[in-house]
Amino acid sequence: MITEKIILWDTKYGRVRCNLYKILKIKKVSVYQLARLTNVRYEILKKYADNEMLRFDSIILAKICYVLNCSIGDVIEYVNR
Repeated sequence: MITEKIILWDTKYGRVRCNLYKILKIKKVSVYQLARLTNVRYEILKKYADNEMLRFDSIILAKICYVLNCSIGDVIEYVNR
């Protein structure tokens, strides 16, 4: 059962973190190579890797997971702070 929670402006509710650099290092793939393989602009993937995204695109995440042969949980995670 979910208890009712209200998010106020000053509520510390955590954040979503992208682990793309970590995966790219393990797979030995550069952001540039990933951009070519996924047909996604380099600038967009760089924002994902640098954790500068405000909204995540499900199609881009699916392409990343497909090319890198990983799960969505490997790419992004929720950090409760």
